Amino acid sequence: MALLQISEPGQSQAPHQRRLAVGIDLGTTNSLVASVISGSASVLKDEHEQWTIPSVVHYSTNHEPLVGKSAQEKAASDPFNTIRSAKRLMGKGANDVQQSWLADHYQFDLETGSIPAFKTVVGNKSAIEVSADILSKLRATAEQTLGGDLVGAVITVPAYFDDAQRQATKDAAALSGIHVLRLLNEPTAAAVAYGLDSGTDGVVAIYDLGGGTFDISLLKMQRGVFEVLATAGNTALGGDDFDNAIADWMRTRAGLEQMPDQSSHRQLLRLARSVKEQLSSQDKTSYALNLSDEINISGEISVADVNAIIEPLLKNTLAPCRQVLRDAGIAKTDVKAVVMVGGSTRVPLVRTMVSEFFDQPVLTDIDPDQVVAIGAAVQANVLAGNKTDDDLLLLDVIPLSLGLETMGGLVEKIIPRNTTIPIARAQEFTTYKDGQTAMALHVVQGERELVSDCRSLANFELRDIPARVAGACRIQVLFQVDADGLLSVSALEKESGVLASIDVKPSYGLSDGEIEQMLKASMEHASEDVQKRALAEQKVEGRRVVEAISSALEADGDTHLSVDERTDIDALIETLLEKLEQDNGDAIKQAIEKLEAGSSLFVERRMNASVKQLMAGQEIEELERTLVSSDASRET
Repeated sequence: MALLQISEPGQSQAPHQRRLAVGIDLGTTNSLVASVISGSASVLKDEHEQWTIPSVVHYSTNHEPLVGKSAQEKAASDPFNTIRSAKRLMGKGANDVQQSWLADHYQFDLETGSIPAFKTVVGNKSAIEVSADILSKLRATAEQTLGGDLVGAVITVPAYFDDAQRQATKDAAALSGIHVLRLLNEPTAAAVAYGLDSGTDGVVAIYDLGGGTFDISLLKMQRGVFEVLATAGNTALGGDDFDNAIADWMRTRAGLEQMPDQSSHRQLLRLARSVKEQLSSQDKTSYALNLSDEINISGEISVADVNAIIEPLLKNTLAPCRQVLRDAGIAKTDVKAVVMVGGSTRVPLVRTMVSEFFDQPVLTDIDPDQVVAIGAAVQANVLAGNKTDDDLLLLDVIPLSLGLETMGGLVEKIIPRNTTIPIARAQEFTTYKDGQTAMALHVVQGERELVSDCRSLANFELRDIPARVAGACRIQVLFQVDADGLLSVSALEKESGVLASIDVKPSYGLSDGEIEQMLKASMEHASEDVQKRALAEQKVEGRRVVEAISSALEADGDTHLSVDERTDIDALIETLLEKLEQDNGDAIKQAIEKLEAGSSLFVERRMNASVKQLMAGQEIEELERTLVSSDASRET
């Protein structure tokens, strides 16, 4: 008798073949892991029946690292060895540490040229290693709950994470033994979860305010396709900043200039966080922290007090909201829904200000803490091969333009910002000097016209280019950004087939909020940048003309010019060189025109000489055949 394989609606047709995959929300303050079980995505609980795992790791000698709530409990008694908010330093450098509040609470090894590391009793720990320990905890929770080994995970990152931060996240996953199916922007993950629940089509704003980062994204959602129209944010703004501001307010009210030690500061931060959470559901509350007979921090705080404290911080989230609307070319009225994501959106003032900005009620029907992990789990289930009836197509974008440095320190943008990824785009370049056999390629990121105003990502060289006259070589440069937002660049000389390439792992050192500042600066300096670019292009053209005429003079100037004619051209070259040292584009242009006019007779004589040399020794009939053949080719 033949047996029919039967499955419940929404389940795989072959449950025993289901591949275990999870979605991970690796957060600054808290982390979660979720999976699709019986056709429904849900967050998995740990051994303490908690679905939220604090992103905290405690290190001690002769013991395995503690992760989560048990580590958080060690913060007051052993603050330097209890690491939190490590995500803020993912892919960052020494300068970022010094500019961050973390520098006041931890001891760091900031050796030049290396990844900054927290100093602990078990040695230096980078943000990557701390994150790897958190991911290991999440992996163990998932495998214990699901009853098997994971085939992979979709890990979410802030939309404004740059290449270095994304690569650091992948490195942390590799250390924890997790295969990354894909890195997924947090707002996009939220859109996946929200779109499945509500079936909404149209433009949706995802306002994501977590513990350490803020993102705002506009997504066009239609028939299961989620396309990011524009994204902006602040990589150094979140609930942690609210806690620090409230703690400072309490300390100041108590008449203290600073806390006596790290342990007391940690206790004050925990109190501030508790007060913030209480005032999300009540009008006022009292607080007390007795550190000693001399130090007592206590009093009463109201919702109005907290609102006054955090309102300046919240206003910093509205500028990126305006930015994405401009980038997408839409009005507020075009936004069909505003989805709140992240634990910090539980604060009533956040919801009020965002609602007033978009002129509509915000949507909070999905748990703002869980929605990112749930969306990541849905995508992980698809990528693992557990197909559902609702296959999703996710179209993320790159946050900043990618390009190359060209002569004159100019930026040639290859892939503009807000281009949907994955993407591959090529552009041809050529050599600048005669006989050039190598080319240095400088990959940059940013919106400004000059390299000095953009961020350097990587440098590499293309060597063994055929030595030809300037402009004769054809070099194709290919930029490829994969689905995780990671960039690779290759350069190919078409005639010889010489190839060079690089996977861009940018140098560490992107300061907090630099991306937002770069976008703002590009708008503020737009007119100025256009003028600077025009000046730089004139200088490049001037140097090219000088190079070409100087080379010709050196080759046969004495043959075709009298002494006086040579002197006149030399004087015109000298004048142009002087103008090139100045910042007057019109003067440079006039000097170029005078040099070209003054050397036109010399150029004509050289061309005539070349023609005579070509014709020498040929019969009239042979020349006629050559000319006829040439005319026929042109007609063809």
